[in-house]
Amino acid sequence: MSLMYEVKKVLIMGSGPIQIGQAAEFDYSGSQACLSLREEGITTVLVNSNPATIMTEPDIADIIYIEPLTPEIVAKIIERERPDGILPTMGGQTGLNIASSLHVMGVLDEYNVRVLGTPIESIKKGEDRDSFANLMKEINEPIPASKAVTSVPDAVDAANKIGYPVIIRPAYTLGGGGGGLASNDEELESVVRHGLQLSMIHQVLIEKSVIGWYEIEYEVMRDSADNCITVCSMENIDPMGIHTGESMVVAPAQTLSDRDNQMLKSASLKIIRALGIEGGCNIQFALHPETREYMVIEVNPRVSRSSALASKATGYPIARVAAKIAIGKTLDEIPNSVTKKTPASFEPALDYVVIKIPRWPFDKFRDADPTIGTQMKSTGEVMAIGRTVEEALQKAVRSLDIGREGLRGTGERDIDRIKENLITPTDKRLFYIIDALKAGISVKDISGLTKINPFFIEKIENIVRNSGKIDI
Repeated sequence: MSLMYEVKKVLIMGSGPIQIGQAAEFDYSGSQACLSLREEGITTVLVNSNPATIMTEPDIADIIYIEPLTPEIVAKIIERERPDGILPTMGGQTGLNIASSLHVMGVLDEYNVRVLGTPIESIKKGEDRDSFANLMKEINEPIPASKAVTSVPDAVDAANKIGYPVIIRPAYTLGGGGGGLASNDEELESVVRHGLQLSMIHQVLIEKSVIGWYEIEYEVMRDSADNCITVCSMENIDPMGIHTGESMVVAPAQTLSDRDNQMLKSASLKIIRALGIEGGCNIQFALHPETREYMVIEVNPRVSRSSALASKATGYPIARVAAKIAIGKTLDEIPNSVTKKTPASFEPALDYVVIKIPRWPFDKFRDADPTIGTQMKSTGEVMAIGRTVEEALQKAVRSLDIGREGLRGTGERDIDRIKENLITPTDKRLFYIIDALKAGISVKDISGLTKINPFFIEKIENIVRNSGKIDI
């Protein structure tokens, strides 16, 4: 099969140093992409500033540069290597930001370098908060009331028009960096000032809060022939208001009706087509617990933490497939390297449950605020597979390496303190739910305090009910 693009050499960007929100999952994706392109006879040039990665091993890429990940340095490498294309989506937020800067600098046009996979315009539509909001309105997809601003006074004006509480989302940032929740002008000014400093284009989105709604994610793929598939649905056990990287996540989604699933799946495919993304894309929705109304919250036009989770949960090699799509192959032409029999156009089906639980470093940083929210604080995560939610949850807790052999409470018996820890989310809230159940607090009341779907509270209650029969 002849490729759509005449590509002989591709520059792949890594994500740089391990940091909160961007760690081993991009090493995993970048390594897959390098090997995938080499299978097609394409020379791979890898740029990464972190030598402690798998992708910088000599047998992963043909040419390796361990250099600072800045637009200026990458521009010099492009001048020297003269690649036909650049693949920024494997480098997380760092890769997208550098590609956008190279485009603005005129480097890509000067050396005739094609951006493979996700075009610059699609990156802008996904990352620039104003462009994203306008696109969603064009395709009639619901989003919370919002306004993109570039100054603190404009932010205050927007928040007062939208109505408090509001969520602040800086553009082109990682792991919710610089974002937060504000309930008044004073809180807003503090968060916005920090967010504007961190945003590459000095822009933040002031958005009406949908805290307490359920959060659902879809990992979708699209090729140049407009073939689209859904790789995986994922459900955040924690509600909106907690960053997806801070939330416990279960795959596939457990509480959606068929109607809900088809509604959100159709919206996901509509969005990836509107953005024109070729490769993988993560789309996040807020779903009202009672009315089942949904809102589009965010789109990541690149591989992400959720992509790595979906890939490992389903066995579908998202980064490998995305790399081949980037050079012009279509989903039906790409064999699934896991099944060895089906093409990549076949949607995975799960007959098991996967649960992810974040790992926070508060045991090492004892003075740090353990409250979790819209910014990531976790430095890792565990993934467990089971036939039931209960089994996967128990395995995940045991894998956290926090001295727990299974899901047990903290031992707290004071009802007021238990309720306080249910209302305020911390790294220990899961264990306070056990305390609450043992103290006789009902599933309905716990759900009301935590905003966690009663389905998951009932699963935890099932573990408590059987704990006398099983030594945990």
